[in-house]
Amino acid sequence: MDQTDPAPPRPTIADVARAAGVHASTVSRALDPAARHRISEAVATRVAEAAARLGYHPSALAAGLRSGKSRTVGVIVPDLTNPVFPPIVEAIERSLSAAGYVTLLANTAGDSEREALVVERLAAQGADGVILASAARGSTAVALCRSRHMPVVLVNRRLPPGEKGDVPSVVSDDAEGLRAAVAHLAGLGHHRIGHLGGPPGTATATDRLRGFRAGIKAAGLAEAIGPIVQAEAYSRAAGKTAMQEILRTGPCTAVATANDLLAMGAYDALEEAGLTVPGDISITGFNDMPLMDRVAPPLTTVRIQHAAMGQEAAALMLRQLAGLPPGPNLRLAAELVVRGSTAPPRLRAT
Repeated sequence: MDQTDPAPPRPTIADVARAAGVHASTVSRALDPAARHRISEAVATRVAEAAARLGYHPSALAAGLRSGKSRTVGVIVPDLTNPVFPPIVEAIERSLSAAGYVTLLANTAGDSEREALVVERLAAQGADGVILASAARGSTAVALCRSRHMPVVLVNRRLPPGEKGDVPSVVSDDAEGLRAAVAHLAGLGHHRIGHLGGPPGTATATDRLRGFRAGIKAAGLAEAIGPIVQAEAYSRAAGKTAMQEILRTGPCTAVATANDLLAMGAYDALEEAGLTVPGDISITGFNDMPLMDRVAPPLTTVRIQHAAMGQEAAALMLRQLAGLPPGPNLRLAAELVVRGSTAPPRLRAT
């Protein structure tokens, strides 16, 4: 019967220390991105080379047990297929990585129960904090983070309507962005402007609806407000369904949507109904997701600061991880980008 040699024992931190001619504590500092600055570059290089020769890899679990820190941060998004989130998450990951943290990404698919499970699992695995992009009415994620004494930051979301608490957040100026979209449509001569809103219970939908109404009032169109329909989700399919409802509800020459995916769904519904954009109905979006300048027609939309939003969320998290009080709620400016999906209303014979 063939026998194989037993696997050699895994190298230890003591082995690396002997090979590099330093104390074991120096090895720990040299291999910890957050502590490496405390020793000279020459010593850090010597330790790294010795570790590489021996095939030594520090145990994150052991380090976490010693320090009470896992140096991991969870980032929870409601829909990983939504193009708005990858650039935000990438900026978060880049900022946290520079500070020596690893990002763990989780997708809830809009399910509040799954969201709660993810938070529980992150807490059980010793995550140092959670950045939430999924908070909505009915969510228990923030309360769970608080009960587990985990720092929490909201990004592209603030606390759901009606909820109070000292939770730092980074959002776009959603109300102002939607108001600007309505002002643009009114400036083109549209008097009957509808709103295809986001799902009820999300702060983004609430703020953008508020901006829509403010824009209608500022344009002096309060008496001729168009139909308002809120989609069940921020998705293309939900946008198509909501746009079909708008078409059944009443006539309008323009629709300001609360999200670019919703706008794409509106395109689908209008094409199916034999209507054109912007010939029959002008459409505006929100977020300026990738490729919105490549659709036909290119989408007029409100551009948010994706990278800055992620960077600021990471900074707020690092602030709490450093033992400082929760930071402020930040609202970043949004910018209207005019493209080919909006035009003056076409004159119709009466």
